[in-house]
Amino acid sequence: MSFVEELRWRGMLHDIMPGTEELLNKGTTSGYIGFDPTADSLHVGHLTQIMTLIHFQRAGHKPFALVGGATGMVGDPSGKSQERNLLSEDVLQHNLQSIQAQLEKFLDFDSGANSAQMVNNYDWFKDFSFLNFIRDVGKHITVNYMMAKDSVKNRLSGDTGMSFTEFTYQLVQGYDFYYLWKHHNCALQMGGSDQWGNIVTGTELIRRKDAGEAFALTTQLIKKADGTKFGKTESGAVWLDTARTTPYQFYQFWLNASDADVKKFIRIFTLLDRETIEALEVEHDAAPHQRALQKALAKDITIRVHGEQAFDKAIKSSEFLFGNTGIEFLSELNDNEVIGLFEGVPNFKINKAELEQGIAVLDLLAAKTTVFPSKSEAKKTIQGGGAAINKSKIASPEAVYNADALINGKFIVAQKGKKNYFLIIAE
Repeated sequence: MSFVEELRWRGMLHDIMPGTEELLNKGTTSGYIGFDPTADSLHVGHLTQIMTLIHFQRAGHKPFALVGGATGMVGDPSGKSQERNLLSEDVLQHNLQSIQAQLEKFLDFDSGANSAQMVNNYDWFKDFSFLNFIRDVGKHITVNYMMAKDSVKNRLSGDTGMSFTEFTYQLVQGYDFYYLWKHHNCALQMGGSDQWGNIVTGTELIRRKDAGEAFALTTQLIKKADGTKFGKTESGAVWLDTARTTPYQFYQFWLNASDADVKKFIRIFTLLDRETIEALEVEHDAAPHQRALQKALAKDITIRVHGEQAFDKAIKSSEFLFGNTGIEFLSELNDNEVIGLFEGVPNFKINKAELEQGIAVLDLLAAKTTVFPSKSEAKKTIQGGGAAINKSKIASPEAVYNADALINGKFIVAQKGKKNYFLIIAE
């Protein structure tokens, strides 16, 4: 199956410039996608483009991942209602190194002729003076052409307007394409559908400046069936960096995909073949409550992003909260993972020095914290066997807990009933 055919059946393809498919069918083609280094991690919103590059390489083509060290200093206005803050060179360098490390998990940088290659547009812009840029690049693209782009028109008609810096962004990105076409034989730029205007500016610059030919392809922007933004949770973006989003939280994000979304997501975000996916769909439709598609999606993508060990830990984390896994499991987690596991669960901070002296359980649960609204309710629940500390039933309302109860020297897990968890953090 060709690259374009692969994108089509997976529902990823949005726009394709005439002649692109013919070019790709002739043999190995070099193509690129740009990644914005405004943070030190990619997030799940970038995964569509990562998957596009994976399919591109698997089809025998050579993928370039352009990390925008220069354009990150400017800011792309596409799809944005206001100008973003610009980043310092030191912050950008840190972000670039982190993103490169993440992309290396997905693309093969040592596969011969079609090895993936990382490029940074700062390398060719750092010594490009403003005067040389407007002479060598700016004269080839008219203001009329630039004003016709939706990303420009939408901002100009809005309340915030558009700075000259952002207005020139499409020229800067267009020159990226020209540079890669000229120096790396890169004939194709790919990106999300909101990038079409910027991409064709590049093809136009190549045509006008050197009478060359280049091509464009865009993928669908991912939208959820309920209208909410893909890749966002109540706590914010879902990141690929474990320090920002733990593997358990990452796994749960995909596991919680709705039935309306999961058939689309499993095609876009996994490398499972058509036969496997269609068989899973039959299984899912026969018993939707078993969530066969969600489980297959969450497993595939968690393993590819974080590895088998992290996936196993995510499963154990789920079993800890919803099954019979013992409290000793928490000792396998670092502090960030423990806090991530109990995201959305009420948590309280207590004084560690006080705990070392010993705290009566009624004080611990109804005075130092508000696991229970009152000591009388705490006492009644404990007497009825409905309260637990670290997954062990509290033996008596007169029980006293000290630092020996701390997990990893920091945490106590309280339960009210089987499913109501509370995290107590001793500091």
